[in-house]
Amino acid sequence: MGLGRLEDKVAIITGASRGQGACEARLFVEEGARVVLGDIMDDDGRALADELGDAARYIHLDVREEADWARAVAAAAEFGPLSILINNAAVVHFSALKDTTLEDYNRVVAINQVGTFLGMRSVFEPMKEAGGGSIVNVSSIDGLQAKNGIVAYASTKWAIRGMTKVAAIEFGRHNIRVNSLHPGGVDTVMGNPAGMDNIDEFYKNQPIPRCGQPIDIARLALFMASDDCSYSTGAEFVADGGWHAGELQKALPRS
Repeated sequence: MGLGRLEDKVAIITGASRGQGACEARLFVEEGARVVLGDIMDDDGRALADELGDAARYIHLDVREEADWARAVAAAAEFGPLSILINNAAVVHFSALKDTTLEDYNRVVAINQVGTFLGMRSVFEPMKEAGGGSIVNVSSIDGLQAKNGIVAYASTKWAIRGMTKVAAIEFGRHNIRVNSLHPGGVDTVMGNPAGMDNIDEFYKNQPIPRCGQPIDIARLALFMASDDCSYSTGAEFVADGGWHAGELQKALPRS
């Protein structure tokens, strides 16, 4: 049973049909929220809405499309005043920079970056009318550091940091908080596309030597969305097992 930390709140979660987004949706409903599940994976989204019952509704939401955003906001209004947006939808494209086509690059930018922009812009007026709200933009530790093979993905996750801070400045006077969430490795279809059982092995040198689970990220998103986080905006919240802090070196003593 939840503690009612989102009681009477209405949320839109993008990329909600599976993985991290679905975990967030389940937790938010458990904590008392009514949730609009947005995604393009219609069968999975409808199944999740059925599972969650009257507190959830699925709507087809391609985050690149303004009309889809308008429909999602209208669906949320049927639940009540909109107070939470989780900009979670994202894709990753693995390719060396020299091999990344413009089409590949633009697709990732359109979903991850433009989708986040449209989401923030779409919810501003309803949140303002409701007296405030919380926007959580899911970035990544790849928006705080770099690694090879993800030039399009990293570009968008760094951009989300900047957009978050601009929105925080512009929206703050209306009691709308905007923060970015930076997961590390997470055991989802995106984070573990091969479905490896030994995924923790790849994270054994982190301070917390395991892969993250969707609930680890969902709990932080819950805090950021709730009134417990009422004095934080324009901030970066990291859930990565310490990956960004650094890795344990094998040649040095382990305490």
